[in-house]
Amino acid sequence: MATQTVEAPTEVRPRRRRYPPIETHGVIGDLQTAALITEGGTIDWFCCPRFDSPSVFASLLDYEKGGHFQITPEDPGSVVRQLYLPDSAILVTRFMTEAGVGEVEDFMPIHEPEKVTARHRIVRVIRSVRGDMKFRLECAPRFDYGRQTHDLKMGQHGATFTAGSTSMNLNATMPLTAAGTDVHAEFVLHEGEEAGVILDFSPEGSAAGIEREEVERLQNTIDDWSQWLRRSTYEGRWRDVVQRSAMTLRMLTYAPTGAPVAALTTGLPELVGGERNWDYRYTWLRDASFSVYALLALGYRDEAIKFLRWTQQRVVDHKQGGTPLKIMYRVDGTSDLDEYTLDHFEGWRGSRPVRIGNGAADQRQLDIYGEVIDSIYPAHQAGVQVANQGWTDL
Repeated sequence: MATQTVEAPTEVRPRRRRYPPIETHGVIGDLQTAALITEGGTIDWFCCPRFDSPSVFASLLDYEKGGHFQITPEDPGSVVRQLYLPDSAILVTRFMTEAGVGEVEDFMPIHEPEKVTARHRIVRVIRSVRGDMKFRLECAPRFDYGRQTHDLKMGQHGATFTAGSTSMNLNATMPLTAAGTDVHAEFVLHEGEEAGVILDFSPEGSAAGIEREEVERLQNTIDDWSQWLRRSTYEGRWRDVVQRSAMTLRMLTYAPTGAPVAALTTGLPELVGGERNWDYRYTWLRDASFSVYALLALGYRDEAIKFLRWTQQRVVDHKQGGTPLKIMYRVDGTSDLDEYTLDHFEGWRGSRPVRIGNGAADQRQLDIYGEVIDSIYPAHQAGVQVANQGWTDL
């Protein structure tokens, strides 16, 4: 594959909605990190390789500097609907225009999620359901919260973004073109036709394009979600709502340790334009105990056991160090949550400062002890046995 290195940026004005409402986002994830996708087909938040890692796309917090990955019809007058495929975390963004109906199907493949890995992929399948539709693709990453520049190496159906030691491939079934250090594409799909792209973070090998069969094979991720849902013991009248909530809790849980994060994002305001814009990409003992309590009520004992082991290790660490428990931790159990501000980001709709890290980690909140016990007790009632040493430590 012939390649070329592009360095000089070119001004391109993407047609995106500036700071869409927070609630108009869908979420996809692979149980180690996740991405937010607007109703306009834009990935405007994605951190990798973990929930609490620096961002790759963050136009949620700065429209110009944050970075984005958009796939949308050329027709700006489309009506948009967003939904999930039944019993899965496969997100569908549907565009309806006078010319026809098109869809973008987004998901992150799940493969051995309990093993810590730097490699994560986002699959985006584009199709024309009715009529002919022209689509536009814009991939403009901004690594490390927009603080690190990157180089671009192009091939006809693939591109490699490199920022320091970080590498990311964009493989596609359609031709791609460079626009400075970003990537664009325009393509027409006739009724019934599909195209696809795979964003491969920390890839194995260089970008070389993809075949449609590869996209279809990766869609086996839907089986993982449906199999997980079958473990639920809930049989009440609110099945659809309960299952969707349970899948969201699972997507917010870091599978290698079983630690759930309070949220996927940082810097979002309690009030528009306000200063209370905290980083919630960490595990609060209080919030996590509520999540585990809910999953236990649905029959997910394995998830409860993993979190209890994670919690017990925090108890042991602080018992050995002679210090009280922290109110929050990173998903790997470390407690280095020094707080900084991203002064170059304007914040969602001007809400500044944008913070990363959380200085509240050193606060003393005595309720966490009761909540830890309160999550262990229902687990014990559900048959999760805590050994004598574990009870002694607690």
